[in-house]
Amino acid sequence: MAEVQRARLDDEAALLGLIREFYVVDQHDYDEQRVSTALRPLLEDDALGQVWLLAGPDGPAGYAIVTWTWSLESGGRDCILDELYVRTPGVVAGSALLAHAIAEAEAYGARAVFLETEAHNARARGFYSAHGLQAEESIWMSMPLPRGGPGPAEGSRPAP
Repeated sequence: MAEVQRARLDDEAALLGLIREFYVVDQHDYDEQRVSTALRPLLEDDALGQVWLLAGPDGPAGYAIVTWTWSLESGGRDCILDELYVRTPGVVAGSALLAHAIAEAEAYGARAVFLETEAHNARARGFYSAHGLQAEESIWMSMPLPRGGPGPAEGSRPAP
């Protein structure tokens, strides 16, 4: 049985190595400063989300990152499975990591989980479909906000 544990601040270096590997596999640009700045608040507490590590024989072998969102359609808190990566893909390890991340999100009050996959990654969509996630008719769109600051975790957002 694969062991999944909560990531902590002292896991940051190992996580950055895994994230770098994932970004190569999934064809993302890797900017360590940007990734580290976004990762650190998730390792400090659960306010913005959770990070889970998959233990391997020689250290961390994978990770999952869940971030909290809020939606009227979902009826409140939901979450995005932002990233899931297993160094040596295997159904058992990936399944255990996914199941753990989803169960913890539900325990933390999430009513739904959303994720995106790259258009080229049919294998990932097959994996997620086999675990109960379904493709939707909606299409995600995005736009970078270049003037955006470090975010509420860094205290840049005015208090309501």
